[in-house]
Amino acid sequence: MNRVRTNDRYARKRTGAQGSGSGSGFGSGFGKSGGSGKGGGYSGAPRRSRSQGSRPAAMQGEFAPPKTITPALPAVEAFAELDMPERLLAALGHEGVTVPFPIQAATLPNSLAGRDVLGRGRTGSGKTLAFGLALLARTVGRRAEPRQPLALILVPTRELAQQVTDALTPYARSVGLRMATVVGGMSIGRQAGALRAGAEVVVATPGRLKDLIDRGDCRLDEVTITVLDEADQMADMGFMPQVTALLDQVRTGGQRMLFSATLDRNVDLLVRRYLTDPVVHSVDPSAGAVTTMEHHVLHVHGTDKQRTTTEIAARDGRVIMFLDTKHAVDKLTKHLLSNGVRAAGLHGGKSQPQRTRTLAQFKDGHVTVLVATNVAARGIHVDNLDMVVNVDPPTDPKDYLHRGGRTARAGESGTVVTLVTPEQRRDMSRLMTSAGVTAVTTQVRSGEEELTRITGAQAPSGVPVVISAPAAASERPRRSTRSSSSSSSSRGRRRTQGGGTGEAGRRGGSAGSEGGRRGGSAGGEGGRRNGTSGEAGRRGTTGRRSSFDSAA
Repeated sequence: MNRVRTNDRYARKRTGAQGSGSGSGFGSGFGKSGGSGKGGGYSGAPRRSRSQGSRPAAMQGEFAPPKTITPALPAVEAFAELDMPERLLAALGHEGVTVPFPIQAATLPNSLAGRDVLGRGRTGSGKTLAFGLALLARTVGRRAEPRQPLALILVPTRELAQQVTDALTPYARSVGLRMATVVGGMSIGRQAGALRAGAEVVVATPGRLKDLIDRGDCRLDEVTITVLDEADQMADMGFMPQVTALLDQVRTGGQRMLFSATLDRNVDLLVRRYLTDPVVHSVDPSAGAVTTMEHHVLHVHGTDKQRTTTEIAARDGRVIMFLDTKHAVDKLTKHLLSNGVRAAGLHGGKSQPQRTRTLAQFKDGHVTVLVATNVAARGIHVDNLDMVVNVDPPTDPKDYLHRGGRTARAGESGTVVTLVTPEQRRDMSRLMTSAGVTAVTTQVRSGEEELTRITGAQAPSGVPVVISAPAAASERPRRSTRSSSSSSSSRGRRRTQGGGTGEAGRRGGSAGSEGGRRGGSAGGEGGRRNGTSGEAGRRGTTGRRSSFDSAA
């Protein structure tokens, strides 16, 4: 079987049904139904995972949570009941956070007491402050030595790292703690500089943190509090060897907290090996049933899918549209712009500064449609986002839940819409059952009142628009002309951009971000020469094509 290039950083060794109509949509031959795997029609074919290395949807199951030996402390009703520094309580009030969410109310009394915690809560349930406030409160008064952080938060993606940093920075500042963010796609020299200057709290992706440790720019032997956020995704993305290697370096007997929106057997190893007598708390089942979220499965004809997608995108208000591959994202974005829809693409092929600016444009309303791969499925919070559209249906229940989790956050209402062609109906029905989601199924066509009622769809203006693209000129850090003081930083940048190990990819070598160059390995945030992993993926990882994508 021929290898298919992996265009999505989150693809798990999938090969797709190559030759059975998988290349539909925004590939060559728009609007055609059926077709071959190369530049075929619009409808798409069922995309089942057939590789031996794939993770079967809904087969992982829930793992049996560990039994808590020491009884957990009772939940609180207000932050004022917690044993936290006054400055942290004042910062909460200043930020308008007055009443703890359930996962915060249940876990904070125990995490503040130093207990290990295993917590599950859907996206938007307040997990970041649940672990972040305890971590900050228990670090107050300590000062980190250069290159020796005191607390570590490990996350799977750059976007989630930035979100966690943004969420905790006001509280860290209020108590005089310094934070450093360590992720791929950014200057490793600057990150090394932040660690040399001293940072009590480090938020990191596993691969880049390993690179900095290998360079001698960071040590973990003073880390006494470690958090794994979205641990299941780190397992899914192939980070487990890196994560365990990092956890083995932190101080023995320290506090560990593991939080995720979903927990399955993939995280068994972490729980059994690293959590001691943990307090276990689950806000809701992993299916993430949210009373304020509506789920709609829209049956569309392959020949009408393009027009239906465009009309939904032209609705009033913001929407995130998910597709499988970065190529499909770029094609749909271009199509929407040409039809008068203010759209922008987000995927791992974009540099981190581009991705950051695109998100900022979406959050401030300059862009109304964010067309994205699964890079946006976790770790992105946008206020008042009321709709998510799966243009390409996911094949994994967890992917569905995390995509949908971008809306109906923190008690707000939202709608998740999935477009399904006739060939995809059976697989989609199974996926929804596995995810524990009950959806309303409707047959729709573009221009019909029913489509407008459900999604707010309307005809686009047809007048092409241009969105000022994030400038690429300023993305690559300038090499310092100063000699001694900046030499190590410059060497770090040269290694990141042209050779050695690191997450930013290698010239002519293995894969970057979501995809991988032909002949290389599929890396998450990087990839290493000769096929070893970067932040995600392994040599030989293949990916399924989007129903909006043409064959490579």
